[in-house]
Amino acid sequence: MKVIDQIIKEKYSLYQGDCVEVIRGIPDNSIHYSIFSPPFASLYIYSSSERDMGNCKNDKSFYRHFKFLIKELLRVTMPGRLLSFHCQNFSLMKERDGAIGRKDFRGELIKRFIKAGWIYHSEVCIWKDPVVEMQRTKALGLLYKQLKKDSSMTRNGSPDYLVTMRKPGDNPERIIHIHGQPPVDVWQKIASPVWMDINQSDTLQRKSVRKELDEKHICPLQLEVIRRGLLLWTNPNDIVLSPFAGIGSEGYVSLEMGRRFVGMELKKSYYQQAVANLKFVIRKKKIIDPVEFFMDKMKCR
Repeated sequence: MKVIDQIIKEKYSLYQGDCVEVIRGIPDNSIHYSIFSPPFASLYIYSSSERDMGNCKNDKSFYRHFKFLIKELLRVTMPGRLLSFHCQNFSLMKERDGAIGRKDFRGELIKRFIKAGWIYHSEVCIWKDPVVEMQRTKALGLLYKQLKKDSSMTRNGSPDYLVTMRKPGDNPERIIHIHGQPPVDVWQKIASPVWMDINQSDTLQRKSVRKELDEKHICPLQLEVIRRGLLLWTNPNDIVLSPFAGIGSEGYVSLEMGRRFVGMELKKSYYQQAVANLKFVIRKKKIIDPVEFFMDKMKCR
């Protein structure tokens, strides 16, 4: 296992290195659940490393590299257990792609997971404000003036997705919710095919743990999305994996909810920030009751 740096504690392990290489050191059938946001092909540049999947010169190169990780994730996951990836579709650009339109990144990932042996389990669409997207991206299709000029080029806003895959086989450790927890009204909200109530700014870098000079992630995963995945698909003390740990969002929530965590991150500054964030949540010594948290959050009492 090729590791640049590492920290191994009772409740978590973090490794700095190429996730495709680091994950080879994880035993077969040992991970209960994985949740992560993969690099969006060549959309963002996260670091200058040639091993960074975000530095692939085109989509074809990205998928060629990513397939090795998909196979390893299948190997380390327990039979019958789940993996969730967070993604969005993104724009075709005329200068780069020859046309203005949308890339079905979500669909391409699903196809590749299925080809590697995963079962397509479920997905949820996460609503995002199209006005915020318009202000951030200045996308032609979302501009009001385009509606007046030629509405054939207008489009809908772009949601996020949480797609969940399942490893074939029987689950040896059932995930059990007893004593009426979570209550049916909480379950019905989480079971909805569209989550309308995810706060896009509910990210780790907005937490008080951050300092002004701390490393910022380009597109961190919302903490509420992670909480819902862990509530549905893990038991207390289960091992949660993120091959793209970033600044530690998945690990932070896992420890906060009484799970264990294994994370990998290539970029040094992200890794160092993740270490600081996980140390912080351990120092808090407070395990949240996920059901009580959701009932408060969703005002379902």
